[in-house]
Amino acid sequence: MKVLAISGSLRQGSYNTRLLEAACAAIGDQASVTTFDIGKVPHYNGDLDGETKPTAVQELLDAIAGADGLMIVTPEYNYSVPGVLKNAIDWASRPAFKSVLKGKPTLILSASMSATGGARSQVHLRDTLAGILTPVFQAPDFLVPTAHKAFDETGTLKDEATQDLLKQRVAAYLDWARSLHG
Repeated sequence: MKVLAISGSLRQGSYNTRLLEAACAAIGDQASVTTFDIGKVPHYNGDLDGETKPTAVQELLDAIAGADGLMIVTPEYNYSVPGVLKNAIDWASRPAFKSVLKGKPTLILSASMSATGGARSQVHLRDTLAGILTPVFQAPDFLVPTAHKAFDETGTLKDEATQDLLKQRVAAYLDWARSLHG
C-alpha cells in the first residue's frame, strides 16, 4: 500500500510536521510512504486550471493519484485549517466529484499548542473532504494538545502512551484503507 503524507504547516520546526514524521515512522514497513510539500503549490486560480496545470499542481495531482491513501496532519489557524492546506485541496478537488481525491481513504491528525489539539480544524477538514467524496477514517480524533510540551528537542513525541496510540491509530487506518481497496 502507498500512502501520501501531507503536513498542513509550512513552518520550520512545525509540531504538525513533527507529528507527520512520527506517523510516518509508525507506519514502518506496513506501507510505503511519500511526503509532499504543499508550500510550492500556487494559489488556486481557475484561469490556470485547464489542460495544462502549473508544474507543482500537476505533481500534487500525480502524487495523490499514485497513492492508495492519504495522511493529512493539520494545524489549527483561527479555528480552521490553514489556507495552504485548503488551497492544495481546492486544486486537487477538480473536476468536481471526479477528482483524484474521490474515494481516497484519508487519515487526519493534528497538533496544536492549545488544549484542544486542533479539534476544530479536524472538523472543518472532515466537512471539506466529505463534500468532495473523500472518505475519512472515523476513529476518535487523534489530537496532540499542548504540542509545545509534547515533543522533545529532536522532534520526538515524549509520551510513550501517545506514541503507542499513534501506532495503533495508524495500523487501524491502514487496515481500513486496505479494506476499501478490496
